[in-house]
Amino acid sequence: MLITVVIPVYRDAGVLARTLDATAFGDAEVVVAGAEGDLSSSDLRASRPDLVWVTASRGRARQMNAGAAIAHGDWLLFLHADTRLPREWWRVVERADRDRRVSHGCFRFALDSRTLAARLIEIGVRMRVWIFALPYGDQALFVRRDVFSRLGGFSDVPIMEDVDFVIRLRETGRMLVASEVAVTSPRRWEEDGWLRRTARHLSQILRYFAGVRPERLV
Repeated sequence: MLITVVIPVYRDAGVLARTLDATAFGDAEVVVAGAEGDLSSSDLRASRPDLVWVTASRGRARQMNAGAAIAHGDWLLFLHADTRLPREWWRVVERADRDRRVSHGCFRFALDSRTLAARLIEIGVRMRVWIFALPYGDQALFVRRDVFSRLGGFSDVPIMEDVDFVIRLRETGRMLVASEVAVTSPRRWEEDGWLRRTARHLSQILRYFAGVRPERLV
């Protein structure tokens, strides 16, 4: 079984370099999907010929679709540039592969911060996944490649592409929610403010399910 890890990036050279250094990818194929016109990763690209590099028009959904289009893996794992996978993470995907009823899965969410706000956000995410079966992209979503192809990949929307994708995946089989943790950088919360960013996320998801188009949520 081959796993392809697809990492969409936009002006994320520094954090991507740290993620690559901190993650053992084993025998997985790693595809970095950059945005056209973004030259910030040029030096990193030159120093990492062991990775597969592809560019697409800017947009996380478009970039991840471009990465998936050239992938050779039986499973696709979509990883944010600022998220670190756990040790021997591939064993989670192997567990999913052994159960044909499982079509997709995710890791448990954690933030690389010791603050109380981080712990509260983690609890909220755990409840969202448990009650609504709705993980986000920062939980390192993985999916069988044939299922991804059958669904036509990610919808070409500027935001909420992960939510849209997970909802469509529900019709394809079971979701494996791993107990192993994928750790995400708290940089966005620290930049925007913990309360402000959390409130914005909640507002966006509520408006999305109320029928507001993703183009209006940006």
